[in-house]
Amino acid sequence: MLDDSRPMETAGQPPRIEANLRALHAYWNEARRGQDVPKRADIDPRRIEPLLSNAFISERIAPGVTRLRVAGMHLSDIMGMEVRGMPLSCLISPPARDAFALHLVDLFDGPAALRMELRSPGALGRPEMRATLVMLPLRSDLGDVSRALGCLVTRGVSGRAPRRFEIMSCRATPVAGNDDAGGFQVLPGGLSGADRGRSSKRGREYLQLVT
Repeated sequence: MLDDSRPMETAGQPPRIEANLRALHAYWNEARRGQDVPKRADIDPRRIEPLLSNAFISERIAPGVTRLRVAGMHLSDIMGMEVRGMPLSCLISPPARDAFALHLVDLFDGPAALRMELRSPGALGRPEMRATLVMLPLRSDLGDVSRALGCLVTRGVSGRAPRRFEIMSCRATPVAGNDDAGGFQVLPGGLSGADRGRSSKRGREYLQLVT
């Protein structure tokens, strides 16, 4: 189980955040050991120590639906409650959830690595926040791609919980290809509060841990 006892500073140090995210992706690549997707059992929490408070493991329970099996404290702080066992979509604004589900299908069925840039609009007691969500597919003990190693880092003051995010952009890369830390491929479209699901102009528009 991931140990979420060490929070990471996520405000005011974007270069450090980016360096840690690249290190996470590099470690996931290392854990592949020549295979397309590493096993959940091969992930050592000690190797992602700087991001433990922001990290999570999610489990696919249906196409486009995942629940948090292990979750760092930062995710619970954002939601104002314990998030283990909750669907990952609890972090996403309702208008974006249909498209988010489509990206989760790509994550597991591709499989593909995902990176999303998120925004939580400002409101009373809730300053605007920006965030980056990274999800990397994993195999379960049965060998199916039904787990994901994820990380959510935010920039800005959390304010009053819960905070939910719109998806501004999504980048993905098939893991069977040349999957280095900088090899993400941009998926067309983004999400505003009025956008939902697929669009004839945009196509696919959008993008917690429990043992």
